[in-house]
Amino acid sequence: MKRRARIRFLDTRPLRGSRPFRDLWIGTSAAQLGGQIANVAVLAQVWDLTGSPVGTGAIGLATGLPMVLFGLLGGTLADTVDRRAVVRATTAGQLLAAAGLCAQAAADNRNVLLLFALVAAQAGCGALGAPARRTFPVRLLPADQVAAGLALTNVSFQAAMLAGPALAGLIIARWDFSAAYAAQAVAGAVAMLAVIRLPAMPPQGAAAAGGRRRAKRGGWGVVLRRPTLWGSLATDLSATLLAMPVALFPLVNEIRFGGDPRTLGLFLSAVAVGGITAGLFSGTVTHWRRGGLVQLSAAGLWGLALAGFGLAGPLWLALGCLAVAGAADTVSVITRSALVQLETPDAYRGRVSSVEHVIGVAGPELGNFRGGLLASATSASFSLVFGGLSALAAVAAVAAANAPLRAYRTPSAAGQPSAAGTEAAPAAGPAG
Repeated sequence: MKRRARIRFLDTRPLRGSRPFRDLWIGTSAAQLGGQIANVAVLAQVWDLTGSPVGTGAIGLATGLPMVLFGLLGGTLADTVDRRAVVRATTAGQLLAAAGLCAQAAADNRNVLLLFALVAAQAGCGALGAPARRTFPVRLLPADQVAAGLALTNVSFQAAMLAGPALAGLIIARWDFSAAYAAQAVAGAVAMLAVIRLPAMPPQGAAAAGGRRRAKRGGWGVVLRRPTLWGSLATDLSATLLAMPVALFPLVNEIRFGGDPRTLGLFLSAVAVGGITAGLFSGTVTHWRRGGLVQLSAAGLWGLALAGFGLAGPLWLALGCLAVAGAADTVSVITRSALVQLETPDAYRGRVSSVEHVIGVAGPELGNFRGGLLASATSASFSLVFGGLSALAAVAAVAAANAPLRAYRTPSAAGQPSAAGTEAAPAAGPAG
């Protein structure tokens, strides 16, 4: 009974049982912390240069477009060559971009286009390697621990969201923007060392072909042919594209709370508090086998909570709505990620992961741009409320149209030695 309760609180078996996954988790955690510090620095620097919600919304455009372009290309690479090699090269590119961000801040750059160019370069490198990186847990862990491994990664991300903005504020206040970007570069170096320690991970069949093979045809068609896959990804896209609030945080803070930078940090931290709280109880979430229904419910709650944030007057209520949104997002991400990796054959995981990455990362950035544009034409409150309710309606439409997603059950451990060994059966339908 004691072991059962502990697992339902936070399942740490992947960290205890797999050294490669532990290395990956440490490196990913460091990169996430550095990324959160840099995100706040970019947001604050763009606001300082432009003073406009369109300017802060354009950050989403600068990151979202490279993510779409290079994320899809990265999926093909991940299904063709050693995935570890792809992640090594792209991590090095991110380090160079972080150095460029540090240099432009140290030189007191006043050209926002240069800043956007460096942000876009870093986003492009990350997107190119993201599909390969997303396939690592399912190759390193048994099938019944994949969701737990993804939950642990999400907990570290939420912890970075909680600590990163506060740390960024301290660094920027004590030194300047360049110090924040330098902190990201140091974290990126730790991530690079962790990737170097990982075993080679060529796509299945590549070893016999000398480390490289031709990707099977029909990769992206797998998503369209499997209702569980397109339904899960459509749910996430509905939530993020229609209801991302981050670009509106500076404007909401300016209008309602006097522009206090500490309040801006609290907005970001409130999302993380909700996320990390849900993550700490992720053992319960990962034991729920109705993954599709859980994701749909969490995505709908996300939209409803952000609509509440748009209407909230007191600071405590605004922060509470953001905490609920953060918790819902964590549950949605965990269930979506596990479903996508377990439902996709290894021969197609790179390309399907690239679609997931584009939707899961570029979707929020483009959603921020949409929110900034709508707020500039109307108001921050209208943009938040309209976006949140639109997301709720879109998720409800996906649920109504997709019975297989509503009925989806996560595979049990019985009869499944590892997720990496299950590709033959799922591939039969959509491989074409």
